[in-house]
Amino acid sequence: MAAQILISQSFRETRVARIENDKLVEFSIERRQEENVVGNIYKGRVNRVLPGMQAAFVEIGLPKAGFLYAGNIYDSSKEAESAEEARVDNHQPVEPRKISELVHEGESLLVQILKEPMGTKGARLTGHISIPGRFLVYLPDSRHLGVSKRIEEESERERLKGIVDKHRPKQGGFIIRTVAEGAKDKHIKDDMDYLVRSWGSLKKHADKLKKPGVAYSDLDLASKIIRDKVSEDVERIVVDDLELYKKTNKFVQTFLPRFKKRIEIHNKPSPLFDLFGIETEIARALERKVWLKSGGYIIIDETEALTTIDVNSGRFVGSRHLEDTILQTNLEAVKETAYQIRLRNLGGIIVLDFIDMQKQQNRERVYEMLLEELSKDPVKTNVLPISELGLIEMTR
Repeated sequence: MAAQILISQSFRETRVARIENDKLVEFSIERRQEENVVGNIYKGRVNRVLPGMQAAFVEIGLPKAGFLYAGNIYDSSKEAESAEEARVDNHQPVEPRKISELVHEGESLLVQILKEPMGTKGARLTGHISIPGRFLVYLPDSRHLGVSKRIEEESERERLKGIVDKHRPKQGGFIIRTVAEGAKDKHIKDDMDYLVRSWGSLKKHADKLKKPGVAYSDLDLASKIIRDKVSEDVERIVVDDLELYKKTNKFVQTFLPRFKKRIEIHNKPSPLFDLFGIETEIARALERKVWLKSGGYIIIDETEALTTIDVNSGRFVGSRHLEDTILQTNLEAVKETAYQIRLRNLGGIIVLDFIDMQKQQNRERVYEMLLEELSKDPVKTNVLPISELGLIEMTR
């Protein structure tokens, strides 16, 4: 699948688009006045423990305190005996430790932002720190070694695990990313060394902080997209700003030298995004109502708690039986919904409200098609079957 990454920068914002087979599939934006905090690591201070909610509020230097659940706190006691071993020995599920046993008011700890603040809610935090690199994700408080499920060939999975096992330090675990498939021993070791050094620098910086504040910030948007999204299927990386091109080119030469010939500067009179017809798709992606080809439409509403996507038949009346009309509308909505979820980078809980279908086989067909379309998305989703009310619940 031929892909291109287009990077456009103005004095107000940086925009990055991924094109696959001449179609916009991913779009990201970073505004200069809006700090993107997801992935940042902070030295925090617990200012309130809530036993009834198994959670704590943690001051991290942002306007609102972050929210940390007990299940997202690193528990050193679990290193000696895994939860699975305990479950087997005791013949019953392992109860999570109480929040009051894990953290105390006034305690300092490192936390990472999972979900940015929204409305009246502070950031969602985790104590399970992870630092992403090009080929690996470093887990400093774990000995876990995992491989992306998207690397399917068993021999390649074992080869990569062998490389990491050979070079891994005494402390920490790793997750092998999809882009590591086919990577050489040296490149994986270099990435590992870089991540371990980054963790060492992070800890030193955090130790010097006298009050809650950021200890580690992730890369800027352009560099992050290149680190995470550039693989062999990316034919071109086009940048329309000279200074950003120089910065991006340096990043590519340092960390992804084999792609250095694929990065280029856009210096034509027409704006980069106009040249590829992206502005129209972006405008469509921002609309609450998205029309389907048949005349039906979907409504996308984002709230603090979840995102709802409602399917409506609209102007489409069909030419046969009502059930056939409903099925066709739902199948069209499946493709558009999966596309919009990826394009808008929707996360958290998502509820899909399809038009109710009487036949079980039609429900199964819609569900199977949704799974197939979502499999094209590099971000993992967990999808539940269609309920009796015609709803599908999923997390991304």
